[in-house]
Amino acid sequence: MELESKNNKDVVGVSNEKSSCPPPQPEYNLDHYQQLLKQTPMVVIVFAMMAVSCLVLYHSSIVLPFRGGYINPFIATNYHANPLSRILRSAAMDDNTIVITFLNDAWAEPQSMFDLLLESFRIGNQTERFLQHLVVVTAGEKAYARCSKLHPHCYHLITNGTNVSKEEADFMTADYLKIVWSKIDFMGKVLDLGYNFVFSDADIMWFRDPFSHFDKDADIQISCDFFNGNPSDLRNLPNTGFSYVKSNNKTIQFYKLWYNSRMTYPGLHDQDAFNKIKFSPFVRNVGLRIRFVDTAYFGGFCRPSRDLNKVCTMHANCCVGLENKVHDLEILLDDWRKYIKYVGNQTTTDVYKGSWTVPQLCSRGSFKRPRPPKKKVNQDKS
Repeated sequence: MELESKNNKDVVGVSNEKSSCPPPQPEYNLDHYQQLLKQTPMVVIVFAMMAVSCLVLYHSSIVLPFRGGYINPFIATNYHANPLSRILRSAAMDDNTIVITFLNDAWAEPQSMFDLLLESFRIGNQTERFLQHLVVVTAGEKAYARCSKLHPHCYHLITNGTNVSKEEADFMTADYLKIVWSKIDFMGKVLDLGYNFVFSDADIMWFRDPFSHFDKDADIQISCDFFNGNPSDLRNLPNTGFSYVKSNNKTIQFYKLWYNSRMTYPGLHDQDAFNKIKFSPFVRNVGLRIRFVDTAYFGGFCRPSRDLNKVCTMHANCCVGLENKVHDLEILLDDWRKYIKYVGNQTTTDVYKGSWTVPQLCSRGSFKRPRPPKKKVNQDKS
């Protein structure tokens, strides 16, 4: 106890000795304070600007209404600096779903595929409203320029070193594979941004709202050239030209797996690769629900949806050559116009018994059939 008291006294004594000697008073320098006074407004301005910047960033990070989707926080915070994010946000439905299609330069030419696609939305049964949700991804400067004249939501996809000026990249060439895999990569980015999407090739005509025929519990729904009657059967052969995909962690990871499969299966295009990875352990382990849609509602030239009272979309599949496709799709739209005219003028309960008058040039033989000959220009005989 005595030792403790002594130590305390020592401590107190040291403290008192220091306090007994007051610290030296600072010397007042009038010039110094005048300089500080001049600098004060600039300091205040700098801090005010920093505060405003932080406030703007804060608000920009919370205004994005991503409902239920998987969203990268960095992308959300930098929304205003991301052109793709702005386009997707402006085109999205209330549930953050968009419709996507792709165009190259040839398909965007006047009186070609893009014009037919837009026309189908306009004359379809309550499908015109989907135009405001359609994002057109263009591969080529000409395609982007024409899209921008006709449609509000156009996104130019940079395809370095790829020839997009031809009407169609030759099947399975390097250009062809770059284009199809760039689509998968792009759609994966859309999912990562928190958006669901319906992907629809530009040679698919829309005639009815497809959403009523989608399985609300499925993660990925995809078309097929030939439907075996069981939407859950993975043995259905997919056609990746039409799909409905919900944004969640399972689909985001699957699209990464799909995109990376271009290296696992070099030389395969996206559709053949999908046909392999749909059986992968990943699909089973994460419980990814893949469903195939019925060709009665989502038909094509491979297997046309014969009942015009049911059809939602028609695809110019099983057909090679832009001119072949355009020729038959023009007839397809005329068939639809006849149908809606009949239904509009119908005074009885008779069911429309007409059907498509296609395929014509787009028969299965079009895989080997040359395109229709172009009109020859008369030349003077020598």
